[in-house]
Amino acid sequence: VQLQASGGGLVQPGGSLRLSCAPSGYTYSIDDMAWYRQASGKQRELVAQVSNSGAARYADSVRGRFTISRDNAKNTIYLQMNNLKSEDTAVYYCHAKMRVAIVVVTPQDYWGKGTQVTVSS
Repeated sequence: VQLQASGGGLVQPGGSLRLSCAPSGYTYSIDDMAWYRQASGKQRELVAQVSNSGAARYADSVRGRFTISRDNAKNTIYLQMNNLKSEDTAVYYCHAKMRVAIVVVTPQDYWGKGTQVTVSS
């Protein structure tokens, strides 16, 4: 099972993008899901996280501009990014803690391959 993310691209400052992420196959259960990002030359940082009950938390730098949401029926999370700034330019990674089978007792960390978001005029 892999996490598949989509929706990145090039956008002008002030524009919007929507990222989505879902597992490629069957999962027994999914706990927290999140988006991280890594800008060139910087460490990977948490952008937003959502629990399986829908509770969300955000990095201070994106609060009020980004919204994370989750569709449990589709095992999909979304990141709506509005009022994008040049400093939002990064590779965005999807993360989830999942049990891919009932025999897996402890949820494991899974990462998507990343999708590039570039904010530039």
